[in-house]
Amino acid sequence: MNVRPQDLDLATAPRPALIDPFARAITYLRVSVTDRCDFRCVYCMSEHMAFLPKADLLTLEELDRVCSAFVARGVRKLRLTGGEPLVRRGIMTLVSSLARHLQSGALDELTLTTNASQLARYAAELKGYGVRRINVSMDTLDPDKFRAITRWGELDKVIAGIDAAQQAGLEVKINAVALKGVNEDEISSLMEWAHGRGMDLTLIEVMPLGDVGETRLDQYLPLSLVRAKLAERYSLDEIDYKTGGPARYMRVAETGGRLGFITPMTHNFCESCNRVRLTCTGTLYMCLGQEDAADLRGPLRASEADDLLHTAIDAAVSRKPKGHDFVIDRRNKRPSLPRHMSVTGG
Repeated sequence: MNVRPQDLDLATAPRPALIDPFARAITYLRVSVTDRCDFRCVYCMSEHMAFLPKADLLTLEELDRVCSAFVARGVRKLRLTGGEPLVRRGIMTLVSSLARHLQSGALDELTLTTNASQLARYAAELKGYGVRRINVSMDTLDPDKFRAITRWGELDKVIAGIDAAQQAGLEVKINAVALKGVNEDEISSLMEWAHGRGMDLTLIEVMPLGDVGETRLDQYLPLSLVRAKLAERYSLDEIDYKTGGPARYMRVAETGGRLGFITPMTHNFCESCNRVRLTCTGTLYMCLGQEDAADLRGPLRASEADDLLHTAIDAAVSRKPKGHDFVIDRRNKRPSLPRHMSVTGG
């Protein structure tokens, strides 16, 4: 990708920072580069997903342009997500282009969340472009259970990807969704395994997004219960550690590692939300748990200059809500929102 005239604006014509109606600075953009994935995790997708036509997706150049517009407005952290970001054709072209903002100092961090199935192929290249750390989504160490949760995934490929990432010098954090009756009996062993390899573990409550062919009530495991059970065996000390995301962290004395909790259901994290999410079609969601969204693809394609794009971004951030309304419908057993997590960006 060539540097366009608009990129020079980052240094020569500073634009005002993005501040939402509740005085929260927007410094973190999560970007779904594709809705496609080579897994079909039971809490994220249905087994037979209908994916977006490829023609609807933003090109890599357009993704770069939108990300750069946000960097010009004070976003300091970019996270590439999916679906599975590493299945997007040409994804390293985007990573290499966005890396210029790391080199200029305009961006503090460029990172991604991955299922690690393709990570062995890309780990060294990611490190070379300035990616320092990644999140790997992995919910179990049992190969059979892993296949059941992901429907299509192979645990050995994921482990190989983690191996390659650590060998390349990437810091790896494991994200695990706590699933009732599925992996709740092995959370402690997963934690000890991750900490034994120098990796943080973050536990996540299942979120009521999209019809995935499973009952949310059957999946939902409150992390308050998980934490109480872990506290019977481990010393959990709250620490003031932040990665820019919503996790609240603890130090586990027995392992020396960090354990994070993301609790959108039992204890939401909206008061400190500094994030917005861009989909692969150019739709901006100001809140994961709300349907209100803004179209950035239209203004992006309407002009080679970025004025219309910035106007649309301003209008969107001005509508960012105070918080989400996640709830599992116990009467009708419906998700809070019909939109799948893979569409918004994991």
